[in-house]
Amino acid sequence: MASQVNAEIIAIGTEILLGEITDTNSVYLAQRLRGIGINLYYMTSVGDNEIRIAETIENALGRAQVVITCGGLGPTVDDMTRQAVARATGRTLVFHQALLDKIAERFAGFRAHMTDNNKRQAFLPDQATVIENPVGTAPAFIVEHEGRVIISLPGVPREMKYLTEKSVIPFLRERYGLAIIKAHVLKTAGIGESTLDDRLGSDLLEMMNPTVGLAAHSGQVDVRITAKADSEAEADAMIAQIEAQIRERVGDFIFGVDGDTLEDAVAAALEMRGLQLAVVEAGVPGSIQQRMARAGHADRVALAERFEHPDELDDTGSPLRLRAEQIARRLASEAPDRVGIAVLSDPAREDDRADSDEGSAFAVCLGDNVRSRAYGFGSQSEVAQQWSGTWALSMAWQMARSSDGRG
Repeated sequence: MASQVNAEIIAIGTEILLGEITDTNSVYLAQRLRGIGINLYYMTSVGDNEIRIAETIENALGRAQVVITCGGLGPTVDDMTRQAVARATGRTLVFHQALLDKIAERFAGFRAHMTDNNKRQAFLPDQATVIENPVGTAPAFIVEHEGRVIISLPGVPREMKYLTEKSVIPFLRERYGLAIIKAHVLKTAGIGESTLDDRLGSDLLEMMNPTVGLAAHSGQVDVRITAKADSEAEADAMIAQIEAQIRERVGDFIFGVDGDTLEDAVAAALEMRGLQLAVVEAGVPGSIQQRMARAGHADRVALAERFEHPDELDDTGSPLRLRAEQIARRLASEAPDRVGIAVLSDPAREDDRADSDEGSAFAVCLGDNVRSRAYGFGSQSEVAQQWSGTWALSMAWQMARSSDGRG
């Protein structure tokens, strides 16, 4: 097995800390590092301050063999990564005329005027290795320091990605003789995270290689299997063995893998049995209809109606869950090929309140079978639309694929 290598990513730029931009660069780098078997335990953001950047780099060097900085390589006074790397490693900055000539060529190719401040980009920490940047003007570089490696990349995503693929990944593979890390995701619905955790068991969830982890989303949970091996074939075999065990324990709740969507799974189950959805949503936006349409399955929704308040459908004062069940039964009874779905939510209700246990409810009916759930949040809650819609679709999927419609 290849040696263990730890990395740390440092995103540089005050605009990140101010919330003016989203740091997608670190996410991309994390995914690429995972793919070549490098462990990532820390991701840090720091503003445009030379001393703080240098301190962050020094801290990272104490934890990781590979430190990747992103951003701060431009020509302006607030681009301080070069100076900070030099400070952190006790080096001076050295001017490279050949590098400035390359930058000038890039500007000439753009038919743009190169200003004097671009000369700053030709200064690199002493003994740094230049990473040629044919898609931009900011030169990247590698500094080797006391057995560790600092790789400084530009913050422009297009340039960062190009250099990562063409230069950084090959460099890291060759230097460290890296293993393969491969991930495979099993997507579940209709089961809560704690129940899923319990059914999988500690023997799977506490494994070291492959590892099994859970990632909860609104109404569904991903099970991620990650294997580290010397070859892709070996990693695939390790993942397949664990996937088989997981499917034995919770297979009834797995609707897809990796990029599969719940909407696709629902559409496939409906098509197999010649069914369509009849949906009524009150107090919430038309989430289910919109989601099915965006996924290209509008033809699987025979009826979709939306009301501003559940009282427009029924003002009896009955509990929301009971009313949802009654509406779902009515929708399903209107045609033999219908799966009735009713989602009801109090439009004035925000989050969980102690004085009531029903801010939202939904029900799904197929034939004579109906399933339902109620929640404390109302439609003012950020999770109401996604959570209710996902749980309703997961119930519809389970019931549609079951021979008796019970799910």
